[in-house]
Amino acid sequence: MRRYRSFTFADHATYLKQVEGLLRTRALQGSHTTVALFDPEEYAEFCTQKGLDPDHPSSRTRFTAQIAATGPTLPYDGRPLADLLPALVDEAVRQATWEYATTLLASLGSCTSCGEDIARAAFTRAAGLLVHILDTAPPGDRHLVCSVTGPPETLTAALHITDDGASLQLNETEALEFTTLLALGLATESPGGLVIRVSAPDTPDRVYGWRMRAYGLEPLTAGEVFDAYCTDVESGDLISPESNVDYCAPPDLREEKPTPGHQH
Repeated sequence: MRRYRSFTFADHATYLKQVEGLLRTRALQGSHTTVALFDPEEYAEFCTQKGLDPDHPSSRTRFTAQIAATGPTLPYDGRPLADLLPALVDEAVRQATWEYATTLLASLGSCTSCGEDIARAAFTRAAGLLVHILDTAPPGDRHLVCSVTGPPETLTAALHITDDGASLQLNETEALEFTTLLALGLATESPGGLVIRVSAPDTPDRVYGWRMRAYGLEPLTAGEVFDAYCTDVESGDLISPESNVDYCAPPDLREEKPTPGHQH
């Protein structure tokens, strides 16, 4: 942003310090502020599309208003920006993953055998599998991670569910994103997997999972789960297993197999 004369900050650290001071002042005054990521390249494109002068404060104000209304945001809660920024980046990645997965699903069209919409059928199947996974899991908080490998990179979604003993509590947005990515993996038969970690008081954590195969989920053995968690992703070297964790085979989901000859 230093290319613009109206942008008076000389370095990023000073800029963040000034922004953090402004946010704290507004919070002390009782104001509620939403924080968004400001991308200089997106800003330049916005100004070109709208015919705005990028070297004018009002143009930055218009762009900021738009990304606050349509882009990934987080409420300012008093945390230092050094802590808030990584969370905001994670939020941006989650939204981008969901939008990309949704776009790919929508492009799949209809089944050549029966004409059913593949995206809708895949989402219904993914939602049913998620319900089976949660129903067969032992009591405790559940953390699920779904990954789908494909061009240009691996997509990942996470879902955390709290078990208070009477009911399960989850974030509906997380659940939608997770189900969408699972549906994409099933519909495209892309390499991928799903793992779940269940944590409960006074018992070891239980970790198990499945790989995606032929529009369904294939159980991983306890040894495969152990290898996945005890191997460094980058180097391939073995790492020590966590203490108080059981790496085990998953329960039977008793899922129905898809009809032969169909893409769903």
